[in-house]
Amino acid sequence: MSRWQPDAQERLKRAAIELFAEQGFAATTVPEITARAGLTTRTFFRHFADKREVLFGGEEIPALAERLMAEAPPSLDPVTLIVEGLKNVADTRFEPRREEIRAQRAIIRSDEGLRERELHKRAVISDAIRTGFVRRGLPRAQAALLAELGTALLSVALDEWLDQEGDRRLSEIIPDTLTTLRATLA
Repeated sequence: MSRWQPDAQERLKRAAIELFAEQGFAATTVPEITARAGLTTRTFFRHFADKREVLFGGEEIPALAERLMAEAPPSLDPVTLIVEGLKNVADTRFEPRREEIRAQRAIIRSDEGLRERELHKRAVISDAIRTGFVRRGLPRAQAALLAELGTALLSVALDEWLDQEGDRRLSEIIPDTLTTLRATLA
């Protein structure tokens, strides 16, 4: 493959994930990633700030959360807004990438620094949801609780989806996870 093909970012990501899985995150270098992808180190840094960003890059999820919250009908209750928003994200961002997400989760779980970075990304998403609820007129404390609920709901449902043997869709697991939470709190 020519290094100038338009799929450079995806090739770099695939190569990095393969190498992280084979030899560990810490042991993998950017030059090894670029060599496997058939690209240059300079090309890598055009797409990613560092090798962690291969796993965490892009701010599309917080931006998507903000957009979904802003576009939702004002009459929609907050929990329905969370569930419907998560189902939308599940179907558009997660469902087509199940095996890739499973591989990324294994890599993240293997490295303390990556686990910390994942918590940071989760906090950024929670903050976007909280901000969206405040803009919708909810009190700050309620907005913060709902934002944490949303991120916890996604996290637990995502693990359930990735750990299952069957082929249930993530968007089906999300409402079931909420039902389990409600039963637990009752």
